[in-house]
Formats: sequence, structure tokens, C-alpha cells
Amino acid sequence: MTFASPELLVGLLLVPLAVAAYLLVQRRRARYAVAFTNVDLLANLVPRTPSWRRHLPSALYLVAIGALVLALARPSMTLAVPREEATIILTMDVSGSMKATDVAPSRLAAAQKAASDFVDQLPDSFQVGLVVFSTTPRVAVSPTTDRVALHKALDSLVAEGGTALGDAISTSLDAAGAATAAAPTPDPSPSADPSARPSAEPSPSTTPSSDEPPLVATVLLSDGANSTGRLEPLDAAGRAAALGVPIYTIALGTQDGVVQVPNRQGQLQTLEVPPDTEALAAIAETTGARFFDAPTAEDLAQIYENLGSRVGFTEEQREVTQLFAAAGLLFVLAGAGLAAHWFNRFP
Repeated sequence: MTFASPELLVGLLLVPLAVAAYLLVQRRRARYAVAFTNVDLLANLVPRTPSWRRHLPSALYLVAIGALVLALARPSMTLAVPREEATIILTMDVSGSMKATDVAPSRLAAAQKAASDFVDQLPDSFQVGLVVFSTTPRVAVSPTTDRVALHKALDSLVAEGGTALGDAISTSLDAAGAATAAAPTPDPSPSADPSARPSAEPSPSTTPSSDEPPLVATVLLSDGANSTGRLEPLDAAGRAAALGVPIYTIALGTQDGVVQVPNRQGQLQTLEVPPDTEALAAIAETTGARFFDAPTAEDLAQIYENLGSRVGFTEEQREVTQLFAAAGLLFVLAGAGLAAHWFNRFP
């Protein structure tokens, strides 16, 4: 917490001074009662004393003084503020290993449901895209606010093929128009070469309205190691880091996951398909994001909920003077109300 006028915090010295004065008054009152009152008679007339109730209103007044002094100093705090704009790319592995059932009912089914719930909890103004990858990546849904299209695309996913992890990251960056969002572009001209533009540019609704550009981030879910493609995952992650795009990675499945696939003779063989947690953690670290391990469907759902709060809010320094002023007034009213209710006096 910071203060615009920290010198006014000296007013907090009023609190210990008020406490000392209150204790002095209570001691003098007790001495007066002993000196001029028949103690035995008083004990019969008033068998029970108010004890803590007698001091509570005064304590509330002291807290109110502290809160009002803090308000005068104009405090500021770092608060989580909802984002107005963002572009989020869901990058989902649909390779053959997603058929594994170590995550019930299957890795793919659990991923579909968790991603669908994640889309629903994001603000309606967020642009959300979907990139799916197996042997090759493809843009299933370009960044859009159309949640119905996203749900339909998620429901239609089928698991097959290998895992082109590096190519998937590159395709996700292109789908988000990350290069355009991360760096200023020259004024367009009729002679510009359209082929030089990213495959998907941010729509006018994502144009930043302040000096801080809207968030562009990728949520990458995979359950296996990179097995094909042109780019190495860390090379693609380096490109994302250069563009300022965090890649939150999720390793889905357990080390005991297996799938059955036909060999060249058409006979089924069992293959182990553990997630490559080290590679996914390195991708997240390279891009300044976080890595999550999801061995169960419940873990996956919790991770997506956590991610929703991360990408849906941003931390900003906000002045909270009004909060401390309101708290001070509430404590004053509470103290006065209790004094009136218990002892028929105000304050």
C-alpha cells in the first residue's frame, strides 16, 4: 500500500493517545466508585457488570479514527481489475494419445469439457480463438466473440495423428495476429503486399484504447512429446517471448497413460503416452507464463478456472481513499448504535 500524502499518517498517533486517555479515565472512575460508594450495596444492586460491552463502542471509535486518518493520507492499493479487451488462443492437442483413458472418460473428452467451461467464464468482449494440432496444426476458429462457434468446434474434435507442438505454437501466434498486436505497424497503403500480413489480424474491437495494449495470450494443452513438425517447441516459444505473448501450458494425463494403436500388420499394440511435463514447463517459463500439471479431469477443470481469473483480470494501482473513509464512518455508526442500544447514551 502506498500513500499520496504520507506525512498525514502522523495523525495515527492520535490512536495511542486516545487509548491512554481512555485508560486514565477508566482508572479514575474506578477510584471514585471505591471511594464514595458502598461496595457491598453496589454488588447487590448490580450483580453483573457490562464487562467488554462497556469498552466496545470506544474501541470502534478508535478504529474509526485510524481509518479516517488513513483516508486523509490518500492510500493506493494494487487491485485486480477486470480486463476490457483480450485475445486468447486455445491451443489443443488432438493427437492419437488423447484417446487415453487415464483421465476419465478420456483425455480428449475431459479437455473438451474443461475448455468449453473456460470459454464460458471469459468476459463476452474477449476474442477467443481455437487452434488444434496433431501431425499438423490448423486454425479451427479464428479469434471471435462468437461462443457458439467455439463450442461447436470443440465438440467436433477427434483424436488422431502425431504431435507437432512447435508448429502449433507458431500457428497460434499467427492466429492471434501477435506480431501486429505486439508492435506498432506502419500506416497501410494501397501498395502494401497483403501476403506480408499475419494470417489473422486483430479486429478493430481489439485496438487498444490506452497506452497499454490488450492482452494476447495462449493456453496450450498437450498430453505428449513433440514428435513431428518443422519447428522445435522452444524455438517457437522464443518467438512468443519476443512478441510478448505468454503461453500458459497444461500437461494433461499421467505417466501411466497408454493407448492401443494398430501396427503395420493391423494388430493392436499398447503404447505408453506420458505427457512431456519438462518441455511444457520450459515453454511456459520461456514466455513468462505458468505451467500446470493436470493428472485428472478435476485438476484440469480447476486449472482452467484459475486461468480464467488470471487472464480475465489485470493488476492496477488504484486509490482507495473512499474505502477507508466509508469504513471509518461505519465504525462510528456501529459504536454509536451499540452505545445507544446497550447504555441509552449517544455517543
